[in-house]
Amino acid sequence: MNARILIVDDDDAIRNALAEYLTILDFITHKAENAEKALSLLKTEAVDVVITDIVMKGMNGLEMMQVIKKNYDTDVIVITGFTDEFSYEEVITRGASDFVFKPFRLDELQIRLKRVLRERALIREQNRLMEKFKEMAITDGLTRLFNSRHFYNELEIEIHRHSRYERPLSMLLIDVDYFKAFNDTHGHLEGDAVLCRIAGVIRSCLRSMDTAYRYGGEEFTVLLPETSCHAAVVVAERINYDVNTKLFNGDNQKTLSVSIGVTEFFPGEPGTEFIRRADKAMYQAKQAGRNQVTLLLP
Repeated sequence: MNARILIVDDDDAIRNALAEYLTILDFITHKAENAEKALSLLKTEAVDVVITDIVMKGMNGLEMMQVIKKNYDTDVIVITGFTDEFSYEEVITRGASDFVFKPFRLDELQIRLKRVLRERALIREQNRLMEKFKEMAITDGLTRLFNSRHFYNELEIEIHRHSRYERPLSMLLIDVDYFKAFNDTHGHLEGDAVLCRIAGVIRSCLRSMDTAYRYGGEEFTVLLPETSCHAAVVVAERINYDVNTKLFNGDNQKTLSVSIGVTEFFPGEPGTEFIRRADKAMYQAKQAGRNQVTLLLP
């Protein structure tokens, strides 16, 4: 996509000449005669780079730049004819991507603009990679749920939120019944496919504020903020029902089900006790015959 450039200058001749030149170079150009009109345009138009004069009536270019850098993902190239009043270091320190003194050649401005756009693209790619690496660090590679490391971090955050706002917090611990036997009979590829399908069922039963994790092996956990234990049982029953009725229709998978333990956080207890009780509730579900939900309170 072609870069979008906003030219801000109260000199009609300069503003129009820059716009015409950049349009010929296949940039998408916008024009504004002062800072106020430029900021108004930015509310509705996405712009990659603003090229602005400093001295204008009303808000000057440096003041406008500070507003832009605070509110928009936009680079700013500053131009001025007052070489004695502004230094390159001062303008760059205040947030400009480049500083050009008048008079300048149009091809010089083109070179500077392309450099700013290259650096902008590089920073975006670096940010995208960083976000990808962050996601990989907290995501289970198989199921695409969050991993156990992230579970412990989020559990600490949710317990702190519970303590601060005194809102309920519940947990589900989910274990796939007879999974080892299924894996031994049908192989790890089929077993992995089952885990992915169960993860999808769990995800589909949750609200946006709820979070699901692959706890390890064939175990999953779910944190349910703002949720009492009785409401959490409803969520667990829905997961159990969907696993039984919507997921395993093939003959090879009819023996698979899930056992789910449910508990609610008790004020002041350590997170380890909260997890231990959810785990105990899940094992009670297994001991009672599997394929069911068990609630255990402190």
